[in-house]
Amino acid sequence: MSDPVLTSRAGSVLTITLNRPDKLNALDASVHSGLRAALTEAEDPEVRAVVLTGTGRGFCVGQDLNEFADTPDIRDALRGRYHPNILAIRTLEKPVLAAVNGVAAGAGLSLACACDVRIASADATFVPGFIGIGLVPDAGGAYFLERLLGAPRAFELMASGRRLTAQEALEWGLVSEVVEAERFEARIGELAGLWSAAPTRGIALTKRLFDEAERSTLQETLQLEAELQAEATSTADFAEGVAAFLEKRSPNFSGR
Repeated sequence: MSDPVLTSRAGSVLTITLNRPDKLNALDASVHSGLRAALTEAEDPEVRAVVLTGTGRGFCVGQDLNEFADTPDIRDALRGRYHPNILAIRTLEKPVLAAVNGVAAGAGLSLACACDVRIASADATFVPGFIGIGLVPDAGGAYFLERLLGAPRAFELMASGRRLTAQEALEWGLVSEVVEAERFEARIGELAGLWSAAPTRGIALTKRLFDEAERSTLQETLQLEAELQAEATSTADFAEGVAAFLEKRSPNFSGR
């Protein structure tokens, strides 16, 4: 039996691939466990960018309903399986790119929204999924979609169950780029390379600042930005960036 989650490295880019193509990468206990291990691997300082994608025609269609029927307490399942991985993505101190290669539905849509950047194949579709079986969004879906789309549009999407094409997702601001399927893998590699060559510590601090700003007052945000800016100015990448600017050359960031 193939591993339900695969990891591979190309330079400083770690690619995490959900690998249940016959189930469109539906989530079960084995996938949650594999994803948790992969996100732990992503903490390696030598990893400077992470790509999350799926094998086959799907990115992830959310919970495997065959397993769902045998789950005695959904609260425990969410807290024990889903929540740790969503929080691990948000606290990972490097950029995480969702390479949405196919359908992203239910908790699979939430998983993509937890990432920092979403790039879609032209073949991708985005399906809320939850309301179609009488459920509410989970895996952080309401939190992320409200911030990405605004409350009225996020509610319309999730409460109607409307399916979005990749182009509609781009127009709504759910993804930042749509790429033709035949060019998708190459484009993801190109983008991941650009992110991995960026000042990783500065990106991590920016990620933290934005996450905190969503629930902070202006005064609290100003205080935090001062603290994080002080930390940023102590990095080797800041020194390199300033030197490169003064010397009129391209910077060579180390991620330190």
